[in-house]
Amino acid sequence: MSDFEEFEKQLSENRQERERERHKKRSRSGSPARGDKHRSWSKDRGSRSREKRSRSREKRSRSREKRSREKRSRSREKRSREMRSRSLEKRSRSREKRSREKRSRSREKRSREMRSRSLEKRSRSREKRSREQRSRSREKRSREKRSRSREKRSRSRDRKSRDRRSSSRDHKKHSHSPRRTRKKRTCKYWDVSPPGFEHITPMQYKALQAAGQIPTIAPLATSTPTGVAAAPTQVPAVGSQMTRQARRLYVGNIPFGVTEESMAEFFSAQMRLAGLSQAPSNPVLAVQINQDKNFAFLEFRSVDETTQAMAFDGIIFQGQSLKIRRPHDYRPLPGISEQPAFHVPGVVSTVVPDSPHKLFIGGLPNYLNDDQVKELLTSFGPLKAFNLVKDSATSLSKGYAFCEYVDVSATDQAVAGLNGMQLGDKKLIVQRASVGAKNANPIIETPVTLQVPGLQRLQHSGIPTEVLCLLNMVMSEELVDDEDYEEILEDIREECCKYGSVRSIEIPRPVDGVEVPGCGKIFVEYVSAADCHKAMQALTGRKFANRVVVTKYYDPDMYRRHDF
Repeated sequence: MSDFEEFEKQLSENRQERERERHKKRSRSGSPARGDKHRSWSKDRGSRSREKRSRSREKRSRSREKRSREKRSRSREKRSREMRSRSLEKRSRSREKRSREKRSRSREKRSREMRSRSLEKRSRSREKRSREQRSRSREKRSREKRSRSREKRSRSRDRKSRDRRSSSRDHKKHSHSPRRTRKKRTCKYWDVSPPGFEHITPMQYKALQAAGQIPTIAPLATSTPTGVAAAPTQVPAVGSQMTRQARRLYVGNIPFGVTEESMAEFFSAQMRLAGLSQAPSNPVLAVQINQDKNFAFLEFRSVDETTQAMAFDGIIFQGQSLKIRRPHDYRPLPGISEQPAFHVPGVVSTVVPDSPHKLFIGGLPNYLNDDQVKELLTSFGPLKAFNLVKDSATSLSKGYAFCEYVDVSATDQAVAGLNGMQLGDKKLIVQRASVGAKNANPIIETPVTLQVPGLQRLQHSGIPTEVLCLLNMVMSEELVDDEDYEEILEDIREECCKYGSVRSIEIPRPVDGVEVPGCGKIFVEYVSAADCHKAMQALTGRKFANRVVVTKYYDPDMYRRHDF
């Protein structure tokens, strides 16, 4: 109840009380006497006057109260309006402040992104310019080297020609023997890769031929009636599509939003850092990415580089562990290894091949993930390969795994240290895995053999030495002419220097009326036996002047005594 209502109630009670008192007075006094009429009338008039004043006071009082209520009401409304206005202004200022902060954060974010993209763009541009500059520098050095080599050979040929003409004139003066006709050599170059197979070695090309994937048709050299070699006859050639399935790799679990250029640059850089690139240019030719299914295909320059790139299985790229496999259409090539011969330090492969050092780890709790199991195993040494077997439907661990250590001596230590260990409510079972699982279907590869008489007897005979003997390359008639001899010597020197430092080369030449030992053989002395072994692996089975090259090691002491 408000103050005004209480006041009105009190006034009404006071009026009722006065009415009751006046009524009581009238009832006690009764009818007035005749003499008292004048006094009674005067009392009534005074009473009426008082009542009139009383009503006038009440009226004024009500008027004041009404004005007071209206004033308070207007004051309350005014305060309410001011409060609402202040509240609206406050909310408006708060919204404007949040909006300004949001716009400011957005501008800063865009600015950071633009700076980041600009830095990346400049970095890529610098790298590209650096690569181009290095490439131009290498090409320039190569051109200068070839130019110097050609000038040297030209000067040597000119000098030999002058000496030969001089000796011929002297011989004409002192001898009347008939002039010997000079035969021109049929072929003076090593075998070259056929069109479309520039990125594989001759041995790999022969392996593909033996597997039936390439027809055994080659360009045939023809000769004119005058004996001059003509251009090879054009025959149908098979394109590089035949080796494409052997030069491709599947890459799974790629990072979201990755581009073809970044993947190609990453793998090319890793191949160069690991020393697996066989040429200065990028080994990755093409990249195809499927963003929907989160995988990609890489196409490499050669079959060997593709096989070596399998060593990067499990490598971390932008925070993701990559899964590298052969594609489904891959068919093994006879005579070519399917597993990489190089282990990349710090990279743990997700495929554990069957080997005597493969370990089985059983009794693992299902809640352990890959990193936790790896941490347990790496306490005995770095891992070469690791695979935690998981359920394909739930992606949960099945409780067992396989692994292989980089250092094979750590295998027995891990078995002794982990087998029987209590891990949670289970005991670990660690033992060597059986080689050749039930579902394994090993592919029996038949090595490619070259049907050359004496090859099986001479190939890989004896202990590797510094001297390599090359057979079935030249005939005695081809070594008579000085110019032909110099060309053959230059061709052999240039090719053999690709595999190591050559110390000396000996090619016995025929002499009229004398049986020269070792005529038709070529002897190459390397600085080390390792270089000689590398050259033997590369040159065996090659062709020189359309003849298959046969190699063997030779005794260095006999070579130095010229006992050929």
